[in-house]
Amino acid sequence: MSATTKSSLLLLAQMSCLFVFMLTLAGCATVPQNRRAHLADPMMSVGDDPLETFRKQKLYNTREGAAGGDGAASGGGCGCQ
Repeated sequence: MSATTKSSLLLLAQMSCLFVFMLTLAGCATVPQNRRAHLADPMMSVGDDPLETFRKQKLYNTREGAAGGDGAASGGGCGCQ
């Protein structure tokens, strides 16, 4: 390869990396506090069944005897939140 071909390939690689970096930054956003409830909706979860995910989280919180960072009231370990 000639020197100009190598330099053009290097420039192309650098521009590609810069493009991917800029796309990554474009996905970042600050969410106002009054809109966070919509993002925390169980329907937005990654799991297949939101009800099953809720049940598993309730079971985990009951076994631990405390609530996690989901904002739910903590129970006494008996499952009667």
